[in-house]
Amino acid sequence: MNDDRPPGRSPRAKTGGAGRVRDPEQTRERILDAARDEFSAKGLSGARVNTIAERAGVNKQLIYYYFDDKERLYGAVLERAYRDIRKQENALDLDALSPEDALRRFIHFNFDYTVKNRYFVALLNDENLHKARHAKVNDRIPALQSTMKRTLARVIRRGLEDGSFRREADPVELYISIASLCYFFLSNRHTLSVIFNVDLLESDRIEARRDHVTEMVLSYLRSVPAAPPGQHKT
Repeated sequence: MNDDRPPGRSPRAKTGGAGRVRDPEQTRERILDAARDEFSAKGLSGARVNTIAERAGVNKQLIYYYFDDKERLYGAVLERAYRDIRKQENALDLDALSPEDALRRFIHFNFDYTVKNRYFVALLNDENLHKARHAKVNDRIPALQSTMKRTLARVIRRGLEDGSFRREADPVELYISIASLCYFFLSNRHTLSVIFNVDLLESDRIEARRDHVTEMVLSYLRSVPAAPPGQHKT
């Protein structure tokens, strides 16, 4: 029997005996932790509910009780991953900093988060292989990005107003550029390390890469946009 096929009827959480669920929310989080590790290591297709249950220390039927099936469990893991990074971003208090310092802190955070939470890269890689089918059916995932977009827009506007930045930038385009520069470094670290005969995960190289990404983005915003063809800058 396929261990990823949900049973016909989901059992209720146990309330007594040795297998008693003392804290349903804690149990749910433990399942999500185990599922995150399994999905990031093996992808949705290779992950097994039996393994997740063993990692979480729960009965497999309890996973079906909370999440119905493996697809919904994967969607919940993905949503929590997005929720975690956005929650930490919101705590950066960028509005209290100068525009340059705010953007520098934002870039450093995203770079460091990607380095420390490599499961996030693996989950995004896998979700893109599935053409974002779990993100498409979860309205909460796009909604999580709205605060980040507004915050970046304020930083850009403040930089233009005080002269720190000389180039307007769409906050979504800017975020995609920042995320790309941080993400590619980790997602392709194995092949890049081999073809250039370096260890990209050495602490000095990680720090140098973070500084490089930061200066690239800031230099772009500080630069004067090129004049359209046929026009001269004054």
